[in-house]
Amino acid sequence: MKIAIASDHAGFILKPAIVEYIRELGHEVKDFGPADDNRVNYPDYALKVSESVAGGECDLGVLICGTGIGMAITANKVKGIRCGSVSESYSARMSREHNNANVISFGARVVGEDIAKDIVKAFLEGEFQGGRHGDRVKIITDYESCH
Repeated sequence: MKIAIASDHAGFILKPAIVEYIRELGHEVKDFGPADDNRVNYPDYALKVSESVAGGECDLGVLICGTGIGMAITANKVKGIRCGSVSESYSARMSREHNNANVISFGARVVGEDIAKDIVKAFLEGEFQGGRHGDRVKIITDYESCH
């Protein structure tokens, strides 16, 4: 799979380890930045990743900021994106299996490197289960297409 990733200045320190880990798991990575830890506006980077996933350039996205919350709020404004902000691997897996999330966010000030890797692995390995979960996701996508 091709995985889009970005951070803001708060998530920058954790991003290189996550990029390397995603590659170790056998995936291609497209890093949307930033290139250093200078202060940036997180919405700019969340939108780049989300648009790449929504547009089909990348399969899934990973966003890292201070808490994961701002990135998730921004990502979810892009039509076709379902982003979960999580701080442990169970929720990351469930975001894929039950909610068909295509982007995940977490906070570098909330989780350490090992937990971040667990989150990413669970997210990337999760597969949407469909069935009753598909019915629920359809409610969301139908609403999104009408508003």
